[in-house]
Amino acid sequence: MLQFERWKVVLVLFLTLMGILYAAPDVAPPKAQAWLAKNMPSWLPSGTINLGLDLQGGSHLLLQADIGSVVRDRVNSMEDAARSKLRAKNIGYLDLTATKDGISFKLRHPALDHDAAYKIANNLEDKAVVNITDAGLVTVTLGEDALKSINAQVIQQSIEIVRRRIDETGTKEPVIEQQGANRIVVELPGVANPDHVKKLLGKTAKMSFHLVDLNATDGQPLPGDIRLPMQNDPHQFVVIREHAVLTGDMLVGSQPTFEEGQPVVSFRFNSIGASRFCDVTRNNTGKPFAIVLDRKVISDPRINEPICGGSGVITGGFTVKQAQDLSLLLRSGALPAPLHVMEERSVGPSLGSDSVAAGKVAASVAMVAVLVLMAASYGLFGIFADIALILNMIFIFALLSMLQATLTLPGIAGIILTIGIAVDANVLVYERIREELRAGRSVLAAVDAGYVHAKATIIDSNITTLTVAVILFSFGTGPVKGFAVSMSIGIITSLFAALMLTRLMVITWLRKTRPTKLEI
Repeated sequence: MLQFERWKVVLVLFLTLMGILYAAPDVAPPKAQAWLAKNMPSWLPSGTINLGLDLQGGSHLLLQADIGSVVRDRVNSMEDAARSKLRAKNIGYLDLTATKDGISFKLRHPALDHDAAYKIANNLEDKAVVNITDAGLVTVTLGEDALKSINAQVIQQSIEIVRRRIDETGTKEPVIEQQGANRIVVELPGVANPDHVKKLLGKTAKMSFHLVDLNATDGQPLPGDIRLPMQNDPHQFVVIREHAVLTGDMLVGSQPTFEEGQPVVSFRFNSIGASRFCDVTRNNTGKPFAIVLDRKVISDPRINEPICGGSGVITGGFTVKQAQDLSLLLRSGALPAPLHVMEERSVGPSLGSDSVAAGKVAASVAMVAVLVLMAASYGLFGIFADIALILNMIFIFALLSMLQATLTLPGIAGIILTIGIAVDANVLVYERIREELRAGRSVLAAVDAGYVHAKATIIDSNITTLTVAVILFSFGTGPVKGFAVSMSIGIITSLFAALMLTRLMVITWLRKTRPTKLEI
């Protein structure tokens, strides 16, 4: 056990050096940090650990997604698709109406059209519940599984879109995560005034496809119609059917391109959207088709022929920049549902500064107390443990810097807790060495036995603690995750420091001095 292979020595020294270099931008004094920023090699990271909302101040937003609007859009789309498909198959029906969570209609000839109607109804929406009675009453309902799927899809898509929009503002390390069934927490460190972010998130960028009502006279909407302005000319209006035949959540891709020398935006639908788009264009060839984005008509092209490939283009007199922005918005920025700000609060930088100062005091007191206790209890071996503890703190900051993690107040608490955990392994080894010396063993035999017999206990105890940290990270949110991350990193680095770094120092000292008596 006292043999330390050369490759292990090189590995420990290399990792220690890299840890110091990676942590230097964070742990060095301010003047030294400025010098390091100019003179550090380009292949080393120059960034520092990001401070969380509770440490540098910022804004906290609680957003709620309007899932109901998505369900209404899905139901309206189901209603239009059912009408189109039933007519295409010459299936007679009565009283086709939309309900809160589905549609219903009655077949004129239940016995004749039962199977065909069931096939059409079953393809209207994924996970929808279809029921046909003997009397021919057909109901297509968005059941619990379908609603859960829609809710999960909307929230996950909204979180990703919110993240992309906020990242474009230059905000460092925003915290964006789900809270409850339909809410999203957004924490913006360093953003004192979130008005710009709220405006950015308020842009739903919701696209839908509608048929233009050619029966409307003098631009006046009929029942079931809405009158919307053109995007490039707010004084020009288009009367369209209120129910969207297709919605933007069926898009799977969008790219800027050129058609006849003019910038346009190409798009692709998923399988359900492609099928509906094919039916709509086949049944309305020669009629105008309005593409609506955030309650404005961006284009109302004429359907020249059925489009059954699941793709198409949007023409609207775009510039190249407008086509690029629109394709980006549709591809990755279209919120599936409006987001409403339910709660907003700000954390001042002075409060964050107080937290940082208190954290520094707590960490310093804990560090000094442990350093003194170890040196007083174990003498020279305690000093070896102290050196390893200081390097262990450097390793923690190095890993946090490499991961570009966001340090929060619970994260500082995790680091402070690690100070005590880090010397625990050395205490186990040193106490075992004392027992071996009292049993009459030689110095080398006692040290060897100490490391051999304590190793299993050290690994078991640290794995147990690491398991708890993993559970906290898996099931916790926000501050709990920050605590779990910093504690997990601390456990890993403390294992390395105790089993590799401290042991290397002890073995090197024993080889050079070859003591016959050990004071520990």
